[in-house]
Amino acid sequence: MSSTLYCRYKHASRLPHRDEVLAWVDELLAFLFPERLQQEFSDEAEFSRAYVQFQLDFECLLSVVFAAAGDERAPAILREQFEMELPAIIDLLQDDLIAIERGDPAAKSRLEIIATYPGFYAIALYRIAHLLDKLKVPLLPRILSEFASSRTGIEIHPSAHIGRFFCIDHGGGVVIGETSVIGEHVKLYQGVTLGALSVDKSMADRKRHPTIEDNVVIYAGATILGGDTVVGADSIIGGNVWLTKSVPHCSRVYHQPEIQIKQADCSEKLGESSL
Repeated sequence: MSSTLYCRYKHASRLPHRDEVLAWVDELLAFLFPERLQQEFSDEAEFSRAYVQFQLDFECLLSVVFAAAGDERAPAILREQFEMELPAIIDLLQDDLIAIERGDPAAKSRLEIIATYPGFYAIALYRIAHLLDKLKVPLLPRILSEFASSRTGIEIHPSAHIGRFFCIDHGGGVVIGETSVIGEHVKLYQGVTLGALSVDKSMADRKRHPTIEDNVVIYAGATILGGDTVVGADSIIGGNVWLTKSVPHCSRVYHQPEIQIKQADCSEKLGESSL
């Protein structure tokens, strides 16, 4: 048995170490949002040296995932392409910050959102992973998605398309599938699933997840399934709704549970109610 395992070990492709990837993305977020920087720089030259080291670490990370996937592209060229797109990512994340600040009465400042909000962290990693996915970087986008999921309970596939001013309130249990398309100014609460009607492997190359148009709010626990399902703009989907067909612009979709309320005899001991 041990020789068989050793053979598998010897010929297995190597993945980047989890801690290295986590350190890289945390450092990237710190450069994008200086509020997260734990290090102080005495002058611009010291800052530049730190950034050059970050670039080298990124190229090293890319070389590992390229080797694992048999990708022969030069890490330095890919790193440059990634950096050219970063200003657009910063703009998108600033819009997401605005959406979260406007959408959550509990948010006291953008600094608080950057430092503590799981929804913002998950969106930030998605924006970075989506850029890497567009550049066809192997493995790394899904690794970042897994990080966000393990830290926040929010799972967003890197290939999903999500517009500007995206807000996830609370967020635990949110699942956004690979072929989902989400417009601008969309807000999701915890437990929302944008999923597929079928998990058949033959559906791999087809659109399997719903389209959510602009200015839609989807409340907690709602499940929306299917690649042909479109939620029209300016709609509200209530909590715990199960939706597998399209709804037009400005729809209001609510789940009505049957709740029975009975007047109790307060002289009865707790736990012995006839409910």
